[in-house]
Amino acid sequence: MRALLVVNPAATTTSARTRDVLTHALASEMKLEAVTTEYRGHARDLGRQAAESKDIELVVALGGDGTVNEVVNGLLHNGPDPDRLPRLAVVPGGSTNVFARALGLPNDAVEATGVLLDALREDRERTVGLGVAKGTPGTEDESVPERWFTFCAGLGFDAGVIGRVEQQRERGRKSTHSLYLRQVVRQFLGEANRRHGTITLEQPGADPMTDLVLSIVCNTSPWTYLGNRPVYASPKASFDTGLDVLGLSRMSTGAVARYGMQLLTSSPERGPHGRHVKALHDLTDFTLHSKVPLPLQMDGDHLGLRTSVTFTGVRRALRVIV
Repeated sequence: MRALLVVNPAATTTSARTRDVLTHALASEMKLEAVTTEYRGHARDLGRQAAESKDIELVVALGGDGTVNEVVNGLLHNGPDPDRLPRLAVVPGGSTNVFARALGLPNDAVEATGVLLDALREDRERTVGLGVAKGTPGTEDESVPERWFTFCAGLGFDAGVIGRVEQQRERGRKSTHSLYLRQVVRQFLGEANRRHGTITLEQPGADPMTDLVLSIVCNTSPWTYLGNRPVYASPKASFDTGLDVLGLSRMSTGAVARYGMQLLTSSPERGPHGRHVKALHDLTDFTLHSKVPLPLQMDGDHLGLRTSVTFTGVRRALRVIV
């Protein structure tokens, strides 16, 4: 088997020595080409080259969710074709690693490598569904290119939090849970539309859902992790179905405290619930419009401000080693 290993040298939880050990372990089982990323978007370019090659059968992403997202967007540059495209394997190296953990992989890079090598020997894989978003035709965002995401996207509050965290990290702050919590508080205090939301969800054959303050799109569950604690925003979300949406129509101080506690205590059986919670399951096509530009995130990557985004859930998009 010929494989491409895409290594993010800035992966937060793996040292250079660990990455070398993992590379040698993988190379002992396959004909491996290892490439270290050198710029933002490099992993996407490498994924696209692998997809367009005739002999690469496997792409291994060693890094966090951002690296995985780039590789996936490269592999799917010309659209999904799971029977033709190289398979994807993930070795977690970031601070959270939601996609890898949602697949059932250990959060430790060395342990995950062992699991992946066993899976390759036993030919274990699954074909997962993914989400794709693009600017909505007929709006000022229609020229925004499409982008795939593996586990979540968000328009509004949660994307604003991620944007604040990215700003802090650019200033040298470490990605910690306390950093995220501080940015949640700051985003809430600065949220101008928390009582009267600006987001409308439209889907074919259904009445629009209006005045949302927050909208989280989930492709799987858990939505994220706090350390070892899984957080279930949309417990029914799955790689085998379409997309799920969690919306909130009010974010008063009391509501935020209540729904925040529900998230912290969520389970596979129950997520946030209440009068201002809007939950939709297994959607294929829908659009989020906003009366004002709002931040957008995909797989934890802040993508700037948008007023209209169209989402599609694509079943059986990519083969993944598990």
